[in-house]
Amino acid sequence: MGVNALFLGLIVAAIGTAWAGPLPAAQPADGDWLIVHLGAEPGTLNPITATDAYAARVNDLIYESLLRRDPRTLELVPVLAESWTISEDRLTYTFHLRKDVRWQDGTPFTARDVLYSFERINDPAVDAAHLRNYYRDIEKLEILDDHTIRYRYRMPYFRALEFCGGLPIVPSHLFKEGDDFNQHPIGRHPLGTGPYRFVRWETGKEIVLERHEGYWGTKPHLARVVFKIITDNTVALQVLKKGGLDFMSLRPIQWMKQTGSPRFQERFQKFKYYLPSYTYIGWNQRKPYFEDRRVRQAMTLLLDREMILQRLLFGLGTVVSGPFYVHSPEYNKAIAPYPYDPERARRLLKEAGWEDHDGDGLLDRNGTPFRFEFLISAGSLFAEQLATIVQQNLKNVGIAVTIRKLEWPVFIQKIQSHEFDACTLGWSLGWETDPYQLWHSSQADKGSNFVGFRNEEADRLIEEARREFDPLKRQAMYHRFHEILHEEQPYTFLFTTEALVAVDRRFENVNVYPMGLEFREWWVPKEKQRYQ
Repeated sequence: MGVNALFLGLIVAAIGTAWAGPLPAAQPADGDWLIVHLGAEPGTLNPITATDAYAARVNDLIYESLLRRDPRTLELVPVLAESWTISEDRLTYTFHLRKDVRWQDGTPFTARDVLYSFERINDPAVDAAHLRNYYRDIEKLEILDDHTIRYRYRMPYFRALEFCGGLPIVPSHLFKEGDDFNQHPIGRHPLGTGPYRFVRWETGKEIVLERHEGYWGTKPHLARVVFKIITDNTVALQVLKKGGLDFMSLRPIQWMKQTGSPRFQERFQKFKYYLPSYTYIGWNQRKPYFEDRRVRQAMTLLLDREMILQRLLFGLGTVVSGPFYVHSPEYNKAIAPYPYDPERARRLLKEAGWEDHDGDGLLDRNGTPFRFEFLISAGSLFAEQLATIVQQNLKNVGIAVTIRKLEWPVFIQKIQSHEFDACTLGWSLGWETDPYQLWHSSQADKGSNFVGFRNEEADRLIEEARREFDPLKRQAMYHRFHEILHEEQPYTFLFTTEALVAVDRRFENVNVYPMGLEFREWWVPKEKQRYQ
């Protein structure tokens, strides 16, 4: 998933407020809990092998790295590193680590933890392919002393500082030689250096964190953060209204139709804002149905995205045509999304050899009927509605679609092992853009290029852009890359939607930043505190 360029394009709006929530009281108070809705169970809380947004939300409060992005400015600022230097040739990055940091079990944090984490990311036996590509050009990482490390690159990389500084770090003293890193207990019992420490994880129910009183930095005000796992969003809204949740993301229908009463507005603030992300339908090019780009183009032409945006999402978003954040300069605005055009889709399918040769009502080619499975995550009402529309539209042209719903961990496993025909998902994007992880052909076997997209020109552009430090030249490369994806249609790109959230009004200092909301800044006045 350029920094400042994305910031300039960001649209932030708060409903019923100006920039944030109500004016805070004079003096922040410690105490109270924050109960957060989590829409699915994380696969793991190991920060190196975790790949889903649910784990990221929890781990953000437990783990830290050398640097992080300031939520206000998007600039990289020090965390576990005190300072850093970059060589003139942009190949050497030296970090000086803080000496006062301890893991939450009291063990000192040192350079060995950074080196161990780096080695695990680069270990082919570790399930970290999604990270490994960002560190592939590092020649070596050296420990100069207990609190100094030095990265040496083979070639310049425009995001090197972000990834050297943003390396997920685990406590090396908890791992023994011969341990299975992927199945290590830290995946269920995380231990970090951050402001909150892990208390418990009750499968299917909740993950509980409490403020780490020995935290080296500025301690947060909230005593606990509890992540309630509720896979049904309708149920979650009822729990919110009854006071069992303090924060949740809303579906568009909930935003528009179910949270507008005076009573709800009295108890909750509602915020909406854009974050760099998009949703898509992925067509597995390893399957015979989708190996021809004319077929993939036809799939997109058979979907009325503007209608879906208005009817299902109440217009709270934008139809997109490519892989970059729609409000960033990397996004090629000269490329309009394909229109809804069933007749053109039929012509393309016929050109690709898909016709009803045997008169059974289904298209076929070389004796193979056009019949495939559409994988969706259970609990996503939008995915279910979208899949139903796809199923009906494709039936109208002679294509049979079976919808298969799977629980989130099983769904992700199927995607990662390429055991699917088509699926719908979304990507959260970074604040600087590098499409290598999702689109380079090297990532098609073990990486995030789940649909198996391979294109020599695209690979070359991705590689050249990594070495280009001039934003305008890099943008030109990305505009051409956007054109290639538009022609090839490995995804049917859907929407960049607005984040829609509700927050209990007892919380103060609730600010909407370019990167969203910062739980660690929130607090509750003593007289309004609900939990002890």
